[in-house]
Amino acid sequence: MQSKLVFCVIVFASVAFSCQQNKLFDRYTSVSSGWDRQETVSYEFAAPDSLNSYSLFVKLRTTTDYKFSNIFLVVELNYPHGKVTKDTLEYIMAKPSGELLGSGFTSVKEHKLRFKGVDASFVFSEEGTYKVHIQQAMRLRENPKGIAILDGIIDVGFSVEPFNK
Repeated sequence: MQSKLVFCVIVFASVAFSCQQNKLFDRYTSVSSGWDRQETVSYEFAAPDSLNSYSLFVKLRTTTDYKFSNIFLVVELNYPHGKVTKDTLEYIMAKPSGELLGSGFTSVKEHKLRFKGVDASFVFSEEGTYKVHIQQAMRLRENPKGIAILDGIIDVGFSVEPFNK
């Protein structure tokens, strides 16, 4: 009986470890009381290399308090030697029925949103430390200044993974 338990623990640990090996960088930041439009979530990471292809993802964890079918984000990528790219991106977050997309069995859903490496792979052209800054840019038609606190977002994350189309 004890040997079966040890075997199950080893198998579980192996599967969990192998799933994490593909992620070269994977972090989350909690925004537990809603995502303030002034709050920028930032990460620094080292370029894995300048030869292989990668995909960069913005990751969000949402609850059923998220009441929109989409989300607008401003994502800025700072290269080690001063180059900066800044994009305003829209992602679909829910089905037409209102059911949140994403993975998860509970009321918390995880959304993995492609930032770079979508149609073509992303290659880190410079060696060194990259910085990414993520801000929410949601607004209502009657409020062009934007939504001050975006409810339903509990974590904002970023990951770098080997490119898989």
